[in-house]
Amino acid sequence: MNKPSKISYKTYFNEKLKQVPLGKIMTHPLYVQVTFERKTLFFKSNFFELFSKPKYIIAVAGLIGSPSLEKIITLEMEVIEFIENKHSDNFSLELFKQEYAFYSQDLCDIMEEEFRNYLYTFFQDKSMSALAVAIREGSRHRITYEIIRDMKKAFTKSFYDELIENSLYYGPPYFALYDFMLQTKKWPMLYLSVMEWETGNTKTEFIEYVKKHYPKHNAGEIKNDVEKWVGYIKNKTI
Repeated sequence: MNKPSKISYKTYFNEKLKQVPLGKIMTHPLYVQVTFERKTLFFKSNFFELFSKPKYIIAVAGLIGSPSLEKIITLEMEVIEFIENKHSDNFSLELFKQEYAFYSQDLCDIMEEEFRNYLYTFFQDKSMSALAVAIREGSRHRITYEIIRDMKKAFTKSFYDELIENSLYYGPPYFALYDFMLQTKKWPMLYLSVMEWETGNTKTEFIEYVKKHYPKHNAGEIKNDVEKWVGYIKNKTI
């Protein structure tokens, strides 16, 4: 397939905006510029938006390091090139904007808030209302998965297992998906983009992972639950 003509893109730091923290550094927000047929689109990098969240500033589980600007820029280029190649015959800036908003989303990040709501309900049902509120309100500057992993040290095995097992029935498939993502990613670049989910062998590998590590559950159904979240993101970005 031929690539669309006269398309160019680059990342740049928007110096018109105030600097924001990215890990241990302060930097102007990263933006992307895409030009096609003499028209130009400017927008903030979704990956920069993700990795500049407070939960990526503070080290977790004894890990250190900050999100890398170079790696964030690489992620941007990968998504842009993917969309460019996918729409080589019908590329437009309007279509690109929709596709970028969809494929650059982090599935784990999107599910995290609903997983917090599940935790709130779970601990309320256990008559642990103070802990329920503390987790829902106090976990926003931490990665929720890491909070739950720390809880494993404090809870009995049966209580912890119930918490995780129930999450796959009554909450989003966040924990299993994050577990799976950690097989190939290292701190601090912890993410699973929609583009990754939709390409390669990711879905097949996820099903096999769930079969092995969550044998009490139907792996196909959990994969379909992830697909529902992908559909939710798509509906938001169209």
